[in-house]
Amino acid sequence: MLKSTIVKLVAACTRYPWTIIGLSLLVALLSALYTAQHFKINTDINKLISDKLDWRQREADFEKAFPGRYDSILVVVDAPTHELATEASAALARRLAERKDLFRAVRQPDAGEFFEKNGLLFLPTDEVERTAKSLGEAQPLIDVLATDPTLRGLGQALSFALTGVERGMLELDKMTRTLNSAAETIENVMAGKPAVFSWYALVNGPPEAKDLRRFIDVRPVLDFAALEPGRAASDYIRKAAADLALAKDYNARVRLTGPVAIADEEFATVQEGAMLNAVVTVLIVLLILWLALRSFRIILAVFFNMVVGLAITAALGLLMVGALNLISVAFAVLFVGLGVDFGIQFAVRYRSMRYEVGDLRAALVKTAEDIGLPLTLAAAAVAAGFLSFLPTEYKGVSELGLIAGFGMLIAYLTSVTLLPALLTVLNPPGEPEEVGYRALAPVDRFLERHRIGVLVGTAVVVIAGLPLLYFLHFDFNPLNLRNPKVESVSTLLELRNDPNMGINSVNVVVPKLDDVPPAAERLSKLPEVSRTMSLYSFVPADQEPKLAAIRAMEKELEPSFKPEAVVAPPTDEENVGELTGTAEQLAKVASTRKGPGAEAGNRLAAVMSKLAKADKAMRDMVEPVFVRPLKTSLNQLQNLLHAQPVSLETLPQDLREDWVGQDGRARVEASPKGDPNDTEALRAFALAVQKAFPTAVGGPISILESGNTVVKAFVHAGIWALLSIAVLLWIVLRRFGDVLLTLIPLLLAGVVTLEFCVLIGMPLNFANIVALPLLLGVGVAFKIYYITAWRAGQTDLLQSSLTRAVIWSALTTATAFGSLWLSSHPGTSSMGKLLAMSLVSTLAAAVLFQPALMGKPREAESNGGAAPERNA
Repeated sequence: MLKSTIVKLVAACTRYPWTIIGLSLLVALLSALYTAQHFKINTDINKLISDKLDWRQREADFEKAFPGRYDSILVVVDAPTHELATEASAALARRLAERKDLFRAVRQPDAGEFFEKNGLLFLPTDEVERTAKSLGEAQPLIDVLATDPTLRGLGQALSFALTGVERGMLELDKMTRTLNSAAETIENVMAGKPAVFSWYALVNGPPEAKDLRRFIDVRPVLDFAALEPGRAASDYIRKAAADLALAKDYNARVRLTGPVAIADEEFATVQEGAMLNAVVTVLIVLLILWLALRSFRIILAVFFNMVVGLAITAALGLLMVGALNLISVAFAVLFVGLGVDFGIQFAVRYRSMRYEVGDLRAALVKTAEDIGLPLTLAAAAVAAGFLSFLPTEYKGVSELGLIAGFGMLIAYLTSVTLLPALLTVLNPPGEPEEVGYRALAPVDRFLERHRIGVLVGTAVVVIAGLPLLYFLHFDFNPLNLRNPKVESVSTLLELRNDPNMGINSVNVVVPKLDDVPPAAERLSKLPEVSRTMSLYSFVPADQEPKLAAIRAMEKELEPSFKPEAVVAPPTDEENVGELTGTAEQLAKVASTRKGPGAEAGNRLAAVMSKLAKADKAMRDMVEPVFVRPLKTSLNQLQNLLHAQPVSLETLPQDLREDWVGQDGRARVEASPKGDPNDTEALRAFALAVQKAFPTAVGGPISILESGNTVVKAFVHAGIWALLSIAVLLWIVLRRFGDVLLTLIPLLLAGVVTLEFCVLIGMPLNFANIVALPLLLGVGVAFKIYYITAWRAGQTDLLQSSLTRAVIWSALTTATAFGSLWLSSHPGTSSMGKLLAMSLVSTLAAAVLFQPALMGKPREAESNGGAAPERNA
């Protein structure tokens, strides 16, 4: 009944071709108009997994109580010195805070009045006392520098130090680094090279990376209707950095990372070369269609049929889901890769029938008789495979399955209606020879003679490889799917090695602040936890002795910072005189000593004399290189003199809000122990914290839970897909053995694909796992074509037009998907690689293994092997 219905439908389309073409064109144009007016794409990656899951609801609740964890941009400011990094980041933060329309919040987590005043309190007591003592002893130098921050003051400060050397109070060798640093700075300025000087480094020694870096945490206003929601904010940050001349005036580098910046750059990476790839893909598809169909008119019909189907699918998809997501937007690639298969199958079979029949309309009707049933079954099976993802919690793929499933049905319907009508109107010339591959006759004979050997050999190879599946694993770390060369990802990879950043931290929320200490203690006892942080971490211990040392230091140094203590700026003649006199004193001191200090002294004396003899413009260039960071350091020192007792009640409001929610709940942050790049270590950390605190949230737990959700979704969808396809095959084929003959090669291709993954060291991940349902869709269609042909009594399958259609259809699919392998985006590339492997395995299973598995048609076996050959 179904077969006769399809035949009647195709016959009607050949009788009224212009009506069918006109209606199809009208529907396509209306669909394109609807798509243009309603096209939306939601680029919020948090929407890819259902928000009804417990762990997603906990994340949403945590974000509501402590906003900014998932929608922020972290601005990283690096500079050659501590002072320059501090100045540059402060200037940029002030500029960003002015744009309330772009930024909901702007803060510097490592700066602000609280830390500027109370920074010393967070050091060990003995270190605070030692620092206070050293600064107290340096009071004369600080007094000179604070009251006269000029070249003259710098010369006087050095003169004081040299007097200490002359009196035996200070060793010249201990000044080696200071003298060489000052000499190198002046030499660079006079040579026209970039020059910096750091007073912070003189006091604290060679700086670490963290000393030269400052952070600005911003919460941008996001536009999820755009492919890059944070693009406007990111562009303004970069513009502000350029307008402030941070690179020129501070030698500062500004980088962006954090959830928003990473997501935006990932989308940009996916887009990179997309248009070129699309054009190249279309051209290659047209070339493949030419090789398969050998007729411009037939190619035009198949291509136009595909475009119409794609337009209708796009409109229907938007109608069903409202807005595409970052996964469902791939429906177009799926449609080209899989949907065009139905058109190729129909067109190749038509060519074969046209050779046999000659008359165009009769050949089309004969094609419908021959391929209508397998084409319908294949479309239904592929659609069932995709629609099996609907009940899963992986919303991204669920919506893709919905659109792709209906898209396959649309591709099928246009292939049995519009395509015959187009072929009728275009009226391609008849075929001069048979359509098939006579050259594959030896392969047909080989498979027939050595059927058992092929089956046993294949089984042995596949079974021998089954132990490999034990080593197949799922890479739960989404960072491994991103391009490590883009700024946001490379910056994050650099920062996550810093335990103070808390990149891989997990948060435990407790009902009230009093519950924090026991929770923190319990977390700290876990062997997988390296440290814990909470609001209590910002209340320094041993404050009394520290404050006493700071008060003593304040008493000695504060007078130097009084406004009335500042002396009048020197004239250039005074600067020259100070430089000359200090250079002579330094040369005299160095001449009476040996060693690195004397060498450095002679070097600086020579360059100071040279600077004194230079023009005023040169001295004006040298002075700010020393004075600018000096003023920053002095300002920081003055702030440190005003430390106050710290308690939970006196902590800044913005700091309290970061750790205590408005409803009174508080959070405790735990950081993992071990290599931050070790995915298994992060999994162990997440599991340990989750076992102790089941409601914990954070990056490692999200990675763990999302991975479990995705794997579970694909397992469930795979089971439902196989069951639905098996039931569908049973309804049509009515033989359990024939159902197995269709499914066994499909399962075999899946197992071989996974074994290849292990052999080449490619784990499954959030991106390439999408290849598995595609394998199911392509594979089941190919298997159905062969099983229905075999049931109809067709022999020599490899020589037939069926194999021609399958091979060229597979090449079309490979073109659509294989281009993904060349993507610079690791996730997309891994998807293309797995798709290529799955396509090879499923094609081999269909073309080589399934004919051997099926053997001779039953008609041939019942007649002693004398069935008539049907190569068409």
